[in-house]
Amino acid sequence: MKSWRKFLLALLAAVIAAAIYGAMVIRRGFSATDEPSSVEKAVARIARNLAIPSGARHEKNLWEATPEILQEAREHYIARCAICHANDGTGQSKVGRNLYPKAPDLRSPQTQNLTDGEIRYIIQNGVRLTGMPAWGNPHEEQEDDSWKLVLFIRYLRQPTIEEKAQQEKTAASARYVGSQACEKCHEQIYKRWKKTPMANVVRDPREHPEVIIPNLATNTVAKFTKDQVALVYGSLWKQRYFTKIGDDYFPLSAQWDVTHRIWRPYFVASGTDWWTPFYPPDNMQRPTGPTCDGCHSVGYNIHTKQVVEWNVGCERCHGPGSEHAEHPSRGNILNPARMEYVRASDTCIQCHSQGRPLTSPIEGKYYDWPVGFRPGLHLQDFWQLEEHTLGVASFTHFAEGTAHKNRMQGNDFVQSVMYRRGITCFNCHDVHGTDNYAQLRKPADKLCLDCHGPLSLNGPRTATLEEHTHHKAGSPGSQCVACHMPKIEATIADVKVRAHTFAFITPAMTDKYKIPNPCTSCHTDKSTAWATEAMRQWPERSPWRLEE
Repeated sequence: MKSWRKFLLALLAAVIAAAIYGAMVIRRGFSATDEPSSVEKAVARIARNLAIPSGARHEKNLWEATPEILQEAREHYIARCAICHANDGTGQSKVGRNLYPKAPDLRSPQTQNLTDGEIRYIIQNGVRLTGMPAWGNPHEEQEDDSWKLVLFIRYLRQPTIEEKAQQEKTAASARYVGSQACEKCHEQIYKRWKKTPMANVVRDPREHPEVIIPNLATNTVAKFTKDQVALVYGSLWKQRYFTKIGDDYFPLSAQWDVTHRIWRPYFVASGTDWWTPFYPPDNMQRPTGPTCDGCHSVGYNIHTKQVVEWNVGCERCHGPGSEHAEHPSRGNILNPARMEYVRASDTCIQCHSQGRPLTSPIEGKYYDWPVGFRPGLHLQDFWQLEEHTLGVASFTHFAEGTAHKNRMQGNDFVQSVMYRRGITCFNCHDVHGTDNYAQLRKPADKLCLDCHGPLSLNGPRTATLEEHTHHKAGSPGSQCVACHMPKIEATIADVKVRAHTFAFITPAMTDKYKIPNPCTSCHTDKSTAWATEAMRQWPERSPWRLEE
C-alpha cells in the first residue's frame, strides 16, 4: 500500500509540475527565439543519440582530410550548412539562433565527441523535431559528400583547455624556424604559398636576377645601378628598390609603376603619413626597419635589425613553429581559423591597416607596424587604427569614412556589417594561394553569391541578379564588387584598389563627401543627378537611402 501511495504522490507531483509549466507557457508564450533549458537540451541530445542505429555508430570514414578534400567539403558546408551553423560552425547565424532548439555549435564537445558514423548519420537523416534536415536524398547527393562534411566538421574543432594551455606555454618558449620547416608535413600548402605575392613581396636580386621588372637604364627620375639594389619590394602595382647601408635598408628615390610601365619618384611627402614629422625629408635618413620591414618579414628584431626570413611566411600567421615542427600537434601551433573572429582577422589587420603603435616612440624610433604583436594576442593592446572624424577628409580617409589609400583594408573592414557578423578575412581569401585574383577562394562574383544569392536572407531581395543590379548578366555593372567594393583607394598615381566596407556609395554621398561612387565612376560622361534619378526608377530601392 505504501508503494502505491508513493507512486500516486509522485504522479500527483508530476501533474502539478506539468500544470505549472503549462500555465507558464500559456502566460509567456512558446517562442522559437527562447533559449532552451538545460533539461530540454539534455533530453534532445539523448533522443538524438538513441535514434542513431548501432551499425551507423561504428562506420569508418575512409576519406582523409587532405587540403583538396577539405576545400571541397567547405564548399558543400557553405552551400548547405552555413545558413544555420554559420561559416565558423558556431551556430551564431540569424537562422540558427531563431531555431528551437538552436543550431548547435559544431565545434563543441557535444558534437565533436560523436563518432564519424554518428555525425554522418545525422547529416544523412536529419533530426526530428528540430530544424536539421535530412541531406541523404540518393537522387541529389553522393554518399561521399556526407563523409567529407564529417572531415570539415572535425576541422572546425576548437582547441581543448589542455591544448590552449599548451599553446600559451609554447608561445613563451618556441622559436622561429622559417617556412621551409613546414614543407615536410604541409607540402601541398607550401607549394601553393610559394607562388603567392605574400611569399614574394621582398626578393634579393642577387638570388633572383629576374625580379627587377624594368630596364634600370630607362630610369631618368633618380638614377641608380643594379649593384645598389639590396632588396626589391613588390611586383603587382609598384616596385620599389632598397639599398643597404651598414645594417639598415633605405628606399631609393625612384619606383616603377607596373600598370603604366613608367618610372615615378618615390618619397613620402610631409603630411601624407603620420610618421613624416619624425624623420628628415631624405630617403637616406629613413630606414625601412621602422617603416616597412616588420610587416614584410617574419621575426624582425628591432634591436639586431635582423629577420628570420623575408616575406610573409607561415610563422607570421601561425606563430613560432619550432616545437610544432619537432612534435606536431594542435596544442603547439596557432591557427587563426580556430580563433574567435576578432583575433582571427587581427592576424591580417596587423599589416593591412593604417595606424600607429600605442607606445610611440619605441626606444627613440617611430614604427609604422605593431611592434610586439603576434597571432593570438589582442592587436588593440599594440596598435591603434588611424582615427577619423566624420565629415573631415584626411590623409587616410574620405570625409565619409571610407579609406582612400592602400593598406587600409582593415580600417574599412572593421566598419562593415560583414565584420560585425563574424566574417573573417579568410572566409574570402586563402593566403596559402589560389588561382583567383587576390587569392580569393573563388572568383569574386561566385564567392559573393555563396551567401548573397537572389532571394537569400542576406539579400539581394530580388528573384534574379539582373533585377538587383539593373545590368545585363556578365557585364561589368553586374559584378558584385563593382558596386560594393569599388576601386577608389590609391596605391600609386591613378592605380586604385578595392574598398572593403562593402557599403554602396550613393551619388548623393559623392556630392556631400567628395567620395567617388560606382555609378559615375563607370558612366564617366554622366552626372550624380543623372545617377540618382536613374536609381529612383528602380522599384526595389528605397528613395530615402538614395539621399544618404
